[in-house]
Amino acid sequence: MDSLDLIEFSETLQMLPPPPGSFLDREELIQHVGEFALSQGYVVTIKQSRKDRDVILGCDRGGVYRSRRKTIDEASGENARKRKTGSRLTNCPFECLGKKDDGFWVLTIKNGSHNHEPLKDISEHPSARRFSESEVLLIKEMTEAGLKPRQILKRLRQSNPELLSTPKHVYNIKSRLRQGNPTVKRFKTLRPQTSGVGNSNLPTTSEPSWRQRNPPRVPNLIAGRFVDSQSLVSIDVINPASQQVVCQVPLTTPEEFKAAVFAAKRAFSSWRSTPVTTRQRLMFKLQELIRRDIDKLAMNITSEQGKTLKDSYSEVLRGLEVVEHACGMASLQMGEFASNISYGTDSYSIREPLGVCAGICPSNFPAMVPLWMFPMAVTCGNTFILKPCERDPGASVILAELAVEAGLPKGVLNIVHGTHDIMNSICDDDDIKAVSFVGSDTAGVYVFERASASGKRVQCNRGAKNHAIVMPDASMDATLNVLVATGFGAAGQRCMAISTVVFVGGSNLWEDKLVELAKSLIVNAGTESDADLGPVISKQAKERLCRLIQSGIDSGAKLALDGRNIVVPRYELGNFIGPTILSDVRVEMECYKEEIFGPVLLCMEADSLEEAINLVNRNKYSSGASIFTTSAAAASKFQSEIEAGQVGINVPVAASLPFFSSNGSKASFSGDLNFSGKAELHFYTKVKTVTRQWQDFPSSDGVSLGNTESLAFTTSDGSQQIQDA
Repeated sequence: MDSLDLIEFSETLQMLPPPPGSFLDREELIQHVGEFALSQGYVVTIKQSRKDRDVILGCDRGGVYRSRRKTIDEASGENARKRKTGSRLTNCPFECLGKKDDGFWVLTIKNGSHNHEPLKDISEHPSARRFSESEVLLIKEMTEAGLKPRQILKRLRQSNPELLSTPKHVYNIKSRLRQGNPTVKRFKTLRPQTSGVGNSNLPTTSEPSWRQRNPPRVPNLIAGRFVDSQSLVSIDVINPASQQVVCQVPLTTPEEFKAAVFAAKRAFSSWRSTPVTTRQRLMFKLQELIRRDIDKLAMNITSEQGKTLKDSYSEVLRGLEVVEHACGMASLQMGEFASNISYGTDSYSIREPLGVCAGICPSNFPAMVPLWMFPMAVTCGNTFILKPCERDPGASVILAELAVEAGLPKGVLNIVHGTHDIMNSICDDDDIKAVSFVGSDTAGVYVFERASASGKRVQCNRGAKNHAIVMPDASMDATLNVLVATGFGAAGQRCMAISTVVFVGGSNLWEDKLVELAKSLIVNAGTESDADLGPVISKQAKERLCRLIQSGIDSGAKLALDGRNIVVPRYELGNFIGPTILSDVRVEMECYKEEIFGPVLLCMEADSLEEAINLVNRNKYSSGASIFTTSAAAASKFQSEIEAGQVGINVPVAASLPFFSSNGSKASFSGDLNFSGKAELHFYTKVKTVTRQWQDFPSSDGVSLGNTESLAFTTSDGSQQIQDA
């Protein structure tokens, strides 16, 4: 909460009770209740506490005075004994309970009413003038040094400008010190932070406890704190090359998920009010920290996902482009303005954040996809719940650590882990307003339907089957180099990889040289310097690829290059598949209809460009397609008639730069607004249109029952004409 929010209250204080929720510990619950109470014009105090079980919080306000004088019966009033008038203080009935349940502290409201007026100024309350323990120690030291109370107070205010105490309070502390009683009461909720974006979350030099385990157990990030899950169930994260356990991922409990959503919801009100220039500044700091720790990120990606270090570095750099793009949010989210649309009337539109947003990430880009999501979302003013893929969560946790180090306030970014249960919770939670998803076709359809049914805004990047059309006049060497790089790079585990090549006019000469180039690629663990491609993510992924390859062979495809039985020295247990090429593939084959997602290249033939374009357009996926040719006419026809969202001409299909939207369609995308570019900005914001008029009109007798949707327009002769909307 901003310091101005703590001291200067709104004129319409409602003294509402704090919203219930789940908290990681007792102190966080007390802080939440205290900060909310201050925003509503009252102060809370601890009435009763059993530290490991529950805490009762009440209103620390005098309440009302009730007359102690008994009413006199009028019939016997003369004989009644006269009593002295008096009064007794009646405490405020407000009370809330924090109780520990399954490792979390749950807040409930027992009585949300008050019997007094709200505070207009926090300085009215005596608790605001109390010193903290550290300030008491400083007072003791400065008193022993011979400083006077006013001098002491002046020095204390240099480090705490919001200090409300007076010299009289310093005298009281000095008196207590002389009596040998240096203890003070601590009121954390009355200590405003100096900034909405501070350095209170900077990491300490000591290694966090979750990293000290062997293997490490990946933590949740809830309300700015990395905390170990209370779940007893974990999933092993396996190095695809060596089969060693890198770390363990807990299945976040429902209570922890609720706590993360509550933390995001609680942080939203202050974060959305943070100036956009301040939010930009955090992104500048974040991109600086990512560059500093890029080696650490790349090594983590390689150890958990398997791709080569070169591919890992490239992934981080592509994600970094989105962070850099978010640094220009002040100009990106500017609205529109039209002056004098009517007599003395202006109209303008502004973009506002949605609230709590969530992101569900895939395994193939553990750093780039999270960077697609949360930097843009939070810089727009939203708070975010991120669910990394359970197979490689480490990069997301490192990025979250860097975001916290950059100064992102607690609760703005939260991380939860799990599988389908957490996915269901994200889709169903009413406090989450938007969901971004990148993953498989089946999961994407499920998330889109379930999240949309609960009224959320949803964008889902799903399956892909990217085609390349090779014309007879294409440059052979350049084209083959591109096909090998984009077909087998990152072991083919890229949503924009070209998995199908359509050769126009015959493929025999092309295929021979394609096989020769593919054989020259070195398959090895991603950490090895000579590796061109590493293993696939899991044994299940390898088994699926082998099944699809065999189904193609059984259906009549020719196996031009077989990489299924490759053995990598020192990594014999790894999930390796070498470059594989199937030719004579037909559209009815399973290997063509399904997304391959591995180092497998399918070769097909077409008699003409028109036939090739029709073949591509009939496929249910429509993520991207490329053409390789030296003919401008052929390229122009391809550009106009192809139905893919991403089009390449003599270049492979690539993920869009941040200032362009990625435009998958058909079965490759579900939703209205895509990732990146203006579409992503529009996805994470909503438009508010304001029409205002400052013109004073002369008062008239009576009441006009005209249409309230009318606007007054000035005609050429200067008179006003009313036009109904």
